[in-house]
Amino acid sequence: MDYIRNSVYPFFKTIQLSDIVDILIVAIIIYNIIKHFRKTRAAQLLKGIAIIFGITYISEWLHLNVISFILENIMQMGFIALIIIFQPELRRGLEHMGRSKFGKWFSVEKEDVTDVAGEVCKAAENLAESHTGALVVFERETILDDLLTGGTVIGAKVTSELLENIFVPNTPLHDGAVIIRDDKIQKASCVLPLSANKDLSNELGTRHRAALGISEQADCVCLVVSEETGKISVMLNGNMMRNLSVNSLYKLLNKVLAPKDDVSTNVKKNIDHLKSQKRSRKKKDEKSEIQDKSKE
Repeated sequence: MDYIRNSVYPFFKTIQLSDIVDILIVAIIIYNIIKHFRKTRAAQLLKGIAIIFGITYISEWLHLNVISFILENIMQMGFIALIIIFQPELRRGLEHMGRSKFGKWFSVEKEDVTDVAGEVCKAAENLAESHTGALVVFERETILDDLLTGGTVIGAKVTSELLENIFVPNTPLHDGAVIIRDDKIQKASCVLPLSANKDLSNELGTRHRAALGISEQADCVCLVVSEETGKISVMLNGNMMRNLSVNSLYKLLNKVLAPKDDVSTNVKKNIDHLKSQKRSRKKKDEKSEIQDKSKE
């Protein structure tokens, strides 16, 4: 008790409010850094660095002088090596910070909010009717740049017309995946890693295997329209949901891509989508009737 009275109590008396705030800020920064690296392949590199530290400590404890000398010299260049190794992750971390709510405080221009799920569903419906193959990837928390090969930068607003034009057969961008990031079509004609799952059905083509493959390695949402059957599928966390209707697809995308929206917002979106679908079907029916009459 004397030790606590003489050492601990005086220490706590010296703590001020600014010290608590300082510790909390540092803790939040460290937590977000760890959280960011956990979602990237840099986590494996961090494990490797931790193993090197462990081997260095063990070699010193066992008096393995040669190994200790080599590892200690490597550690001296460690800081510069870390900056070089983690350069892509550091750059993406800064980009992610800029896209966060805090970063948006500094943005001057405000863009019109687009119903991305509605535009994608409209395109998926038309592509499915014409049996045009399509592969759309919605990027979420994990940046997909490390997993992509090739691709053409688009940077355009998501519209059903643009998506349908991209996937028109025998056009330069139709063969590959479209990447949607921050509610924009970021890239097109991207090559994705194929799934290594050997239990997949032989009916599934390259698009399905590519969508499943990237969903196994990242938290993205992948939409596939089959060229052979015209059926719509969604891949998420290495799982596949097949034969989705347009309404089911719209509800799923709204739920997965906008989980923070309140219930009333999602319900309103679903109702508006159903109304727009009815209007588009009515227009199609009227158009077909006019065509039938003109033939007569």
